[in-house]
Amino acid sequence: MSEIPSDGIEGLKENWKGDLMSGFLIFLIALPLSLGIALASGVPPLAGIIAAVVGGLVVSMTSGSYVTINGPAAGLIVVILGAVNSLGGGIEGYRLTLAAITIAGILQVIAGVTKAGKLSTFFPSSAVHGLLASIGIIIIAKQSYFMFGIKPVGKTAIEQLANFPSSIGNANPELALIGCLTMAVLIIMPRLKPFKRFPAPLVGVVLGMCLATYFDLSHEHTYLAFQNHEYKLGPDALVTLPGNLAEGIVHPDWSRMGDPVFWKAVMMIFIIASLETLLSAAAVDKLDPFHRKADLNRDLTAVGIGTAVSGWLGGLPMIAEIVRSSANINNGAKTRWSNFFHGGFMLLFVAFASGMIHRIPVASLAAILVFTGFRLASPKEFKKTWEIGSDQMLIFVTTIIVTLGTDLLIGISSGVLVKLMLHLIRGNSPGQLLKCDMDVRVEERQALLNVNGAVAFTNLIFMKQKLDTVPAGLDVKIDLSQTRLVDHSAMEFLEHFQHDYQRTGGQVSLVGLESHRSASAHPLASRTK
Repeated sequence: MSEIPSDGIEGLKENWKGDLMSGFLIFLIALPLSLGIALASGVPPLAGIIAAVVGGLVVSMTSGSYVTINGPAAGLIVVILGAVNSLGGGIEGYRLTLAAITIAGILQVIAGVTKAGKLSTFFPSSAVHGLLASIGIIIIAKQSYFMFGIKPVGKTAIEQLANFPSSIGNANPELALIGCLTMAVLIIMPRLKPFKRFPAPLVGVVLGMCLATYFDLSHEHTYLAFQNHEYKLGPDALVTLPGNLAEGIVHPDWSRMGDPVFWKAVMMIFIIASLETLLSAAAVDKLDPFHRKADLNRDLTAVGIGTAVSGWLGGLPMIAEIVRSSANINNGAKTRWSNFFHGGFMLLFVAFASGMIHRIPVASLAAILVFTGFRLASPKEFKKTWEIGSDQMLIFVTTIIVTLGTDLLIGISSGVLVKLMLHLIRGNSPGQLLKCDMDVRVEERQALLNVNGAVAFTNLIFMKQKLDTVPAGLDVKIDLSQTRLVDHSAMEFLEHFQHDYQRTGGQVSLVGLESHRSASAHPLASRTK
């Protein structure tokens, strides 16, 4: 393995060329995504740009990770749109939501400083993936209409999905062509080897801009198509930014701080953004070719600072975004300066070339979001969950159904509750589920850990605390023969510990699972006796 890159100014001196190029390429990807996420969230497009700039320039300097890219995320669209609408809609709802975003960022800082990032283990992965899949479905349900130039029919995602087939006949042909061609670029380009390194979202948007110019979307007009049916087009089909960008910076409205609706918005932003950040940062660690391990609490603190600053300036909340981060690694980035450069390029573009944004058609951005939503709710996610076990599929599907029928907070809670009920039905007592009974014995170059009772998502914090006391570089044997339950979250955790510990020069072996029944043939399926 190559030598681990230096951090700070030394890292900048050593790797500035690669990080600068990657930062530029990520900026090209992030620009259309930031605009689209803001529009779908019911806030001005500039709010997405502000979040990307702050995520790059501010968060990169305090982050606990190395190659993550911070900015607005599709997973927060539903949260922000719901907050804006529940707080009155329009500019009033937007400004009140900015206050909620700012406070949520402050809560993230507190959570990071108090090392509360470990509490993410209380949310089982199947419930979290179910939540993200439901967000993807909601995005698809609404943005599909905009992709075809149609006004959404129905208030809920279920109603919008049900009404879409009958509404497609009202599609605006020219906008539908822009949206469909953008989608074709997103699907086909990554499959063609010569074009893999090109940012497909940007290429799709540029194609949309060319068509928008050809169709003269910047001027109000009508045209005839399909048996002389008349269609209207105009500037409202394009992205709009304020003429003076300084005027677009809107500050929070604190007038509803005594309202429970306001605090529900705060908590939803705080919980969903924190979960996505911690999951993404941990996932990026696995992709890092230098196997560096992020300080998740420091990362949560940094993202909280960025979210609070962004909210104060009129921007969206942010997370450590997995897709942009993986592209950052593939582009050869080695340090957090690539994130800084991506924010810097975003700021320069908006300051000196914002006029180009006015030529971007909304249909192109909607297509990008539909594509993003499909990735969140991909059939592969359903298949992967089913392979782990029917119990995980039940948690996953329950979370999706409840989220679509209610809201995100109730949805994720339902997934947690289903998993907890499954454990209790299998005969595990609440006491066993809340505390991990584990004995640690270290002898010379060996460590033996005997685990009793149950190991589940509810008590992984205690197991982590015990495992953190084991010195690096030993031969560690974890004996699970006396357990009656090792759930999927625990199997995932133990696998991650095994890989991370072995990088320190030690060895980890899991023994005693031979007598357990596995929920499926998957190596990380839950085990019971």
